Amino acid sequence: MSLLQNKVALVTGAGSGIGKAIAEAFAREGAKVVISDINEEHGNETVTAIKNNGGEAFFFKADSGSAEDNKKLVEATVAQYGRLDIACNNAGVGGPAAATGDYDIEAWNKVISVNLNGVFYGCKYQLLQMEKNGGGSIVNIASVHGTVAAPNSPAYTATKHAVVGLSKNIAAEYGQKNIRCNAVGPGYIKTPLLDKNLDEASMKAIAAKATMNRLGTSEEIAELVVFLSSDKASFTTGAYYIADGGYTAV
Repeated sequence: MSLLQNKVALVTGAGSGIGKAIAEAFAREGAKVVISDINEEHGNETVTAIKNNGGEAFFFKADSGSAEDNKKLVEATVAQYGRLDIACNNAGVGGPAAATGDYDIEAWNKVISVNLNGVFYGCKYQLLQMEKNGGGSIVNIASVHGTVAAPNSPAYTATKHAVVGLSKNIAAEYGQKNIRCNAVGPGYIKTPLLDKNLDEASMKAIAAKATMNRLGTSEEIAELVVFLSSDKASFTTGAYYIADGGYTAV
């Protein structure tokens, strides 16, 4: 039985990596999926992949760091499918590496804009629509660095901690309105971004940080997001689920 049959879902940053896997998993479980990304080519590739597997999806280009784009994304979703049941705010950036005292102000503002403001903007307009629906589920993608430090990535660490806090706040505010909100903290995941920027030795070093001694896959994160978005998690809200292969266990 499909977990998300007759549901309408949107995913930001769905053009590649974890976001793409989440969008494809939503579609496999029966949801109609709105694919959002700042990269139009990649976003349309995700739509094509979903349609080739018999799913339903369409693309809407949006900058997650823009309040207006987030508002238009929800409006486009409702115009296309009539409602919004599920949202996954996944879009994010890492930012440059530097110690806090040396961190570039413009770089800081960019990371805050996408990773924190973007999640807030998304949730704001998603919540307003879900109230009209009479309920819904939001999953915000944080990171293991929503609970532990990432040295030389102060902006990233700060935003991911903030996403966890924001998700808990939303859960407290909207629980009686039948709207759930949870956060997911992926560990080190094998994505195209890692493949392009790290050699084999670096990959092994990162994998060794997890007690399972391997990188995770985007599909493993997607399965957790599907569960949290489904009615099987109907009593689960305000939680922060870490999927990191044991990275934070020791």
